[in-house]
Amino acid sequence: MKLLILSGNPKTDGLCQLVIDAAAAGAEDGGADVNVVRLCDMEIGRCHVCEEGWGVCRNEDYCLFGDDGFDEVATQVLAADAVVLATPVYWHESSEALKSFIDRFRRCYFGAGGPFAGKQVLLIASAGGTGNGLLPCLQQLERFCQHTGAEVFDMIGVNRWNNDYKREAAYAAAKAIVEGRRNGDTL
Repeated sequence: MKLLILSGNPKTDGLCQLVIDAAAAGAEDGGADVNVVRLCDMEIGRCHVCEEGWGVCRNEDYCLFGDDGFDEVATQVLAADAVVLATPVYWHESSEALKSFIDRFRRCYFGAGGPFAGKQVLLIASAGGTGNGLLPCLQQLERFCQHTGAEVFDMIGVNRWNNDYKREAAYAAAKAIVEGRRNGDTL
């Protein structure tokens, strides 16, 4: 199984990275081929909202400006059996790098009948400070999954007070996905 982790984390250390590492370890221990894409290290830009908002992305499933790395990452997402979306929380939302990617991806692969439909996605948000932005951020990522037809496997909100057991949850969730568990399976 191929598991792709899309990281919106600009840092290579810290709380968010610890949770990403735990998810990657869980997937690897479950036997998956794991690839981590650090969106902040790429030149993926914002959506240009061409042709009044519904250009070739909507009609032909690609981005006119995809040569900035977007098309390469989108191809990896579509080829993966399962995906982890992991981000620090900024102002109750995902990081700008992840937000830009999912906005563009959603335009290209909108709808329950698209190529992302039915793919299981693990959502991870890591909040600093008060931790108050976790729920709105996870809801934002859930809306992306709803718009693209993906299935949310689980949502994990991590902060400085719960990161010890939430890292364990991220490990266990990633391992469960790659071992074939589906959201809704009764244990």
